[in-house]
Amino acid sequence: MMAASRTMWVNGPIIVGAGPAGIAAAACLHTRGVPSVVLDRDDCLASLWQRRTYDRLRLHLPKHFCQLPGMPFPDHYPEYPSKHQFVAYLESYAAAFHVRPRFRQSVVCARFDSAAGLWRVQASDDDTGVVTEYIGRWLVVATGENAERVIPDLDGADAFKGPVSHVSEYKSGEPYRGKRVLVVGCGNSGMEVCLDLCDHGARPSMVVRDGVHVLPREMLGVATFSVAVFLLRFLPLRLVDRLLVLLAGLFLGGDLARLGLRRPSHGGPLELKNSKGRTPVLDIGALEKIRAGEIKIVPGVRRMEAGGAELVDGRFVAADAVILATGYHSNVPQWLKGSDFFSGEGYPKVEFPEGWKGESGLYSVGFTRRGLAGLSLDAVRVASDIAAEYHTTSPSTRSSSSSMVPQPTQLVPCSQAET
Repeated sequence: MMAASRTMWVNGPIIVGAGPAGIAAAACLHTRGVPSVVLDRDDCLASLWQRRTYDRLRLHLPKHFCQLPGMPFPDHYPEYPSKHQFVAYLESYAAAFHVRPRFRQSVVCARFDSAAGLWRVQASDDDTGVVTEYIGRWLVVATGENAERVIPDLDGADAFKGPVSHVSEYKSGEPYRGKRVLVVGCGNSGMEVCLDLCDHGARPSMVVRDGVHVLPREMLGVATFSVAVFLLRFLPLRLVDRLLVLLAGLFLGGDLARLGLRRPSHGGPLELKNSKGRTPVLDIGALEKIRAGEIKIVPGVRRMEAGGAELVDGRFVAADAVILATGYHSNVPQWLKGSDFFSGEGYPKVEFPEGWKGESGLYSVGFTRRGLAGLSLDAVRVASDIAAEYHTTSPSTRSSSSSMVPQPTQLVPCSQAET
């Protein structure tokens, strides 16, 4: 751990991450009378939603599956809120529960001090370079599953003459009008970007390497996810998966494999989502464009060349630009040290629904692979568990322990603080 410029005692949990997971955890703690400090490396709430998503993005699930604990979406919001509406909801949510994150605080190291029985979290101020060490009894990891971009190593990428960007940089298809665009990745983002490119007069080709489950977003006006949730009340997951695949064939047609969208050989849509984090694609119009030939499906890329890519089947696809819709990954192993609660991939080793609590006051929120509903469940459990311990400590004891070092609003040099 680097030498800290100043030290702060936190009379409550230290929460790393100010996305939906961190906000929900802090709000649930607040309603239970537990203060917290929320740290985030960016300069706004939910920076992934505000800074690294495309303009046309909407929630893929109905809004009642996406609301955070204690506050529903406004009644006037549509069934599938836009990203701007969702961000406005998050900002209202944070204000309602008095969640005020400390922004531009990049956590570089968090480690449990077994001698003191406390967590030490070091964060660097991205504006000043000052390193602050936050000390507290509990650490809540809420950086989520989408902290860092996945950038594949494409053979020959240096030879390609056009721009290569990640989908996190994509806003609209307008800059690509009239251009041939190779979109690498066929998840919800890849499909939706291809659709947006078509709407702006571009000519996209989408790389589909592996099997993918494509489901209709709605069936006869009812959200497919709502159907799945209802069926899971009565049937085992594998049977529900079989029914979803059967219904998808009825509503989307049985020609997906002929179009180049073969289903995975093992695992249904819900099983793969829960076990591997591979979200099924919810079609909102891309299939129509694929059938019309406006979106071309191509297999994996063997190597990039100056004007496009050689594919694994020997064909060549011309491209003026490449967009990597290759997703994100957790960054927890980069900064959480001395703990084996998380795997090398940055997920709790204990599977859902028990992966929210580690040892020595360590908790996680937002790693369930079950979206906003999963992180909300985590937030409630974590807050209830911490609150039970927090309130067993008498106010006088908490006051005494807090006086050892400055309160959160009083930052002083480390040399002047008793730690």
